[in-house]
Amino acid sequence: MVSGTSSVNLDTFIMTKEQVKWLYSHYANRDVSILEGVMGFYDGEDRGCSTYSLSKLLNIPTILILNGAGTYITISAILKGLLEYREDNTIKAVIINNLSSSMHYRLIKDIIEKDYPHIMVLGWIRKNLPTLSSRHLGLDLKDLDKIETISREVLENIDIDRLSLLTHNPPVVKEYPFPRVKKIDKRLAIVNDENFSFLYYDNLSFLQELFRDVIIINSIQDEVIPKNCDIVYICGGYVETTEAYRKIKESKKFRESLIRHAKEKKAIYAECAGLLYLSKRVDDKEMSGILDIEFTLDKRFNRLGYYYSENGTKGHAFHYTKPTKATIKKGFDILSKRKNQKGEVGSWRDVRVFGTYLHTMFRCNSSSYSPIF
Repeated sequence: MVSGTSSVNLDTFIMTKEQVKWLYSHYANRDVSILEGVMGFYDGEDRGCSTYSLSKLLNIPTILILNGAGTYITISAILKGLLEYREDNTIKAVIINNLSSSMHYRLIKDIIEKDYPHIMVLGWIRKNLPTLSSRHLGLDLKDLDKIETISREVLENIDIDRLSLLTHNPPVVKEYPFPRVKKIDKRLAIVNDENFSFLYYDNLSFLQELFRDVIIINSIQDEVIPKNCDIVYICGGYVETTEAYRKIKESKKFRESLIRHAKEKKAIYAECAGLLYLSKRVDDKEMSGILDIEFTLDKRFNRLGYYYSENGTKGHAFHYTKPTKATIKKGFDILSKRKNQKGEVGSWRDVRVFGTYLHTMFRCNSSSYSPIF
């Protein structure tokens, strides 16, 4: 929304290094590509996927956003630790966040420039700016209209001209490092809307390359699955919140068309919220009932982070729901934090209907979807 283009997931846990290089080269087709690091700079290094390791792999200059609230000289000590923890890092600049005045910023800027003259200090962000509110699985999509105002206020004290000096041309990777797959002469419908909003952009691109025809279905607008559609892919998102469930109950034609599709023994692949929608209910909220399974909603997450499935597919899971005891017995696929370690059931199926808590990248994990497609 901010950059005006689709974002792409780069992940060296799910993908190989060569695959990440290709993906970056393939999509870095704008004037400037911005990579947003997840968590802290070195977090995830134990799993082979951190902002540090990715910036090293792609030789991307890194700008750190440092919290300057209640301190000034100590910021230099924090920066020293980040710079020296891995001396081959790509840290080139900093922006100071959560400040109340330009005077406070000047104190911090002077000490950093004195201690680290090779590090650019690009500006500061004022404290107590409006923010996007969040819900239990991420940002609240109802707040997206605030983005323009927030962006303008964040950039008020940032030197964009100096920042632009850090950019460089991405590497060109021509050799395709993913498994070659044959074109599928079938029609795929992807259910993707505000309720089912978690769709990796490269998954969409790959599926458009893979299938003869791909259409997007908006369940909130009560669009139906066409009768000439062979396969349905339901994305992750939100179905268990009060607002989302209200929209689900109103989408009667969509629900009926999906049930008809399943009764005709046609394929359905569903991730996370899509899995929940295939179930009979989440607590007292009735779903489609396509799969004879049930879930409950907890107050804290039941999975968060990277997981392996039993067939070796690697992906990410984040959810607050959990299957009932009876539903656990009906599952078939164990999701575990480490390969071949103890885990818990995370997938269910019936004939050609498949639902899983795991989000993965299709381009490099053909084994995850091939039994269904």
